[in-house]
Amino acid sequence: MGLKTFDVNQDEFQSEVLDSKTPVLVDFWAEWCGPCKMIAPIVDEIADEYDGKLRVAKVDADANQDILINYGIMGIPTLILFKGGEAVERITGFKPKGKIVSQIAAHI
Repeated sequence: MGLKTFDVNQDEFQSEVLDSKTPVLVDFWAEWCGPCKMIAPIVDEIADEYDGKLRVAKVDADANQDILINYGIMGIPTLILFKGGEAVERITGFKPKGKIVSQIAAHI
């Protein structure tokens, strides 16, 4: 976990993500997932660069299956940007930083 990212679980998801006044990019990942490990440094960079405009949460997919089911997540890594309690952007699989930023920039 990077310095600007935070872990969130099922119990905290409502208060930390859905009720957040600031947009929240949620990284759904798992320890065994190679592409998740590849995208993690990119997610950390985005958290640093957009500090104050965007919060970045990490959800352990194995430990929080209910969240994955609620949002129809079939594969990881999946990044979902939440704004005003709604999922406004979804990125599935490894993508380069420029692609991720271009998809989320319009919402923050």
